[in-house]
Amino acid sequence: MKSRQAKRLARSSLTLSLLVVIGAGFSTISSASDIDARSAKTGDSKYVQVVVTPGESLWSIAAMVADHSEIASVIADIVEVNQLASADVSAGDKILVPVS
Repeated sequence: MKSRQAKRLARSSLTLSLLVVIGAGFSTISSASDIDARSAKTGDSKYVQVVVTPGESLWSIAAMVADHSEIASVIADIVEVNQLASADVSAGDKILVPVS
């Protein structure tokens, strides 16, 4: 009897684990779709258009594309190229972000 319960528990755990992995995959695909494939050429630098998601800031976006020591300069570049009045962005905003 315990063997049957142990198998059922193991199967349930495996199923739950697979569902979590699949859910994480869909979440990643959803986030990746927020990055527009179109690139804009400005001077010698390339930019991609990014849609700001809830909870993101210029700091978190810049941190994804820059080394730790360069985050402030990337933020300044984003503010300049997008002609932002400040470093504040809202979910749904479309901004150009430099890529290397």
